[in-house]
Amino acid sequence: MIRNREELEKQRLEVREWVEKVAIPNEDRVAELNEVPEDIVKDMQARGYFAWAIPEAYGGLGLTTEELVLMAFELSYCSVAYRARVGSNTGIGSESLIVDGTEEQKQKYLPRLASGEIVGCFALTEREAGSEATALKTTAIRKGDHYILNGSKAFITNAPISDLFTVFARTDPDDDSHRSISAFLVDLDTPGLSVGPAYKMMGQSGSPVSEVYFKDCEIPASCLLGNEEGVGFRTAMKALNKQRIHLSALSTGPAMRMLDDAAKHAQERKQFGQPIGDFQLIQAMIADSHVDIAAARTLILDTARKRDEGLDITLEASMCKYFATEMCGRIADHAVQIFGGSGYVADYSNIERFYRDVRLFRLYEGTSQIHQLNIARRTFDKIAKTGSVRL
Repeated sequence: MIRNREELEKQRLEVREWVEKVAIPNEDRVAELNEVPEDIVKDMQARGYFAWAIPEAYGGLGLTTEELVLMAFELSYCSVAYRARVGSNTGIGSESLIVDGTEEQKQKYLPRLASGEIVGCFALTEREAGSEATALKTTAIRKGDHYILNGSKAFITNAPISDLFTVFARTDPDDDSHRSISAFLVDLDTPGLSVGPAYKMMGQSGSPVSEVYFKDCEIPASCLLGNEEGVGFRTAMKALNKQRIHLSALSTGPAMRMLDDAAKHAQERKQFGQPIGDFQLIQAMIADSHVDIAAARTLILDTARKRDEGLDITLEASMCKYFATEMCGRIADHAVQIFGGSGYVADYSNIERFYRDVRLFRLYEGTSQIHQLNIARRTFDKIAKTGSVRL
């Protein structure tokens, strides 16, 4: 749902201009520093990028899902690090609080997340609890008016720079089902909480990811998200449903960038006396890439509109995440092939960096294989109820 089309178009084009004039020219700098420089972070704060999806009542812009997706298409056209720097605040790092936090919790944290004063992260995954999120072992045991957290989290985006951790833990260690999982809001300076060093990764330079540890970490009972035990897994799924749409859009921006670069290269690079873009096998890769992007955009926007209408989009969100991230991987491979050796060498193009960066999209927030299982199961359910996948 777009509330004010003229205003949104103005905001979207402003983001496009910023990406072209600020973000892209600084991509090499971000990669070399392995961080988004503070001057650029402050610029993004001033432009309200951290506030996109946070409700207006708490200092955000209150973008609808469709509006958020359109902005994400633009911001993700540049290096993945930029969208990762703001993405947790306006996505996975704030969404649990938005959907299930108490009013007091929202007032305490959301304005600071919206301004970019603090960084939030989503601490669900553990070494042995990834695709099987309900296998998590971190515990939060009630002791009077406090909880004692013990355990660890792994592969947590933005953990090394985060100030607020949305932590999922078992409040009943004797119950290994999702019904014993609760969510907590934990500040960085809480005694017993520590953050590991940033991983050395295949790609996504400038987007720090690490482990988080809890050792007899004592937190007030008021840190229990929503002031209710046993609903943490439900909260996580609510947040992930929206974030999977968001991530799908964030996977489409890099695909558009790679296609643009590959198509321009194909028109400039000459072999056998003519541009390689004149060769039909190159044209086939260009055509397939463009169709893939168009299909992803249409699916994502349709799903975003359905969510804004209040419909259950669990199936569609999974389809978006699966299709868009796999699509981005296909286009990365096509782009390297079109660039040839220049696509493999960092001195000659950005393609090798994007190729490495986008590989992660198919792993986090549900691997492609998990989404295939989810999609198939829900397809069977739909046919059992209605007799058809038709609307």
